[in-house]
Formats: sequence, structure tokens, C-alpha cells
Amino acid sequence: MRFLCVVVGYLSGCFLTAEAVSRRKTGKSACEIGSRNPGFANMVESFGLKWGVVTLLGDVLKTAVPCVLCRYVFFPSLGRTAVLYAGVGTALGHGFPFWNRFRGGRSVAVTDTYVFLFSPPLGLLADVAGLGALLATGYPAVGALTTPVLYLLLIFRVKGTEASCVMLAGTALLFVLHRDSLWRIAHGTEPKTRLIAKWKGLSQRRRG
Repeated sequence: MRFLCVVVGYLSGCFLTAEAVSRRKTGKSACEIGSRNPGFANMVESFGLKWGVVTLLGDVLKTAVPCVLCRYVFFPSLGRTAVLYAGVGTALGHGFPFWNRFRGGRSVAVTDTYVFLFSPPLGLLADVAGLGALLATGYPAVGALTTPVLYLLLIFRVKGTEASCVMLAGTALLFVLHRDSLWRIAHGTEPKTRLIAKWKGLSQRRRG
């Protein structure tokens, strides 16, 4: 049952919302435009806030659907842990979709979603901490990785061994997906993201 949860999540995660948006707007793959990352930030940079939000909502939905189905329909006997298995599977599919030569996104929105669904109070705390780390450092990778690391520490204390092991796998996956950014941060070549300034620029562009 646990393996099947991962499979269900993986198949759902293989749908890259950014890919659908990019194909609709330009006829090109999301991996061929902007930062070449099929995610929220690239869609905002390439097509504006509206399409970035569409991408984000699509990634949230494709995570929520397998998590809810595995928890309440397919494998209710697993209890809430089914959400974590399906969530990690979705992150795996988003990061390594079989149809795109296993080239996908970084699974940040997916991870933020399934940690919240598994435990809303702890998930919200971890997600906010991740955003805070991004604002403090300017590095998206630092913000992205703060969320699962903090969440892992929190659920280790309150949710038990199995949940902790599954979350450890999810955390390791995010480190793998951000390995290039971590290498550049270590060598001082990773550009920083000025998130607040970027949002101000987008707002002014919309008003103009």
C-alpha cells in the first residue's frame, strides 16, 4: 500500500503545470524558456503574475488530489501517513517526470503543500520559516530547504518514526533537486532573488 501511494503521487506529479502554461503561451517547453525551470518563479518572470499563480494553483491541486485520494479512498488503513507517501511521490514525479527524460522542477510548491496537508499547524510553521529564510538570505534554495528540514525535526518529535522516515526521504529528494544551487551558493556564484523588489516591480507593471 505504501508503494502504491508513492506511485499514485508520482503519476500525478508528472503533470507539470508550468509546461502546460508555457506550451499554451509560446508553444515551447517550460524547460526552454527563462530559467528553464518548470515552476512558479519562472512563469512569473516569463509571463507575469497571473500565469505564475495559475502554475502555483495547478501544482497545489496535483499534490492535494493524490494525498486526499490515498488518505480517504484508496488506502484509508494507512491513516494520515498516506498523505506523506503520496506527497513524496508527487514531489518525485514533479522532479523526475518519465515523459520528459526525467527533467522536471524542484518540487518546492509540492513539498510545501503536502507538509501542510499532513499536519496543518506544523506545515504552516515550516512553510512560513522557509519564506522567512528566503527573505533573509535572498537564496530560493535556502528557503526551499528550510521548510522540509524544520518539518522533519518537528514531526520527529511529535509524529513518530514512520512519518519521520518518509519525511527524511522527502527532504533528501529536495536536496538532490537543489544540488546545483547549493554548489553555486558554496562557491559564491548563486544570484540572489530580491523578492520584495520583484513584487513591487510586478505591481508597478500591472498598474502601468
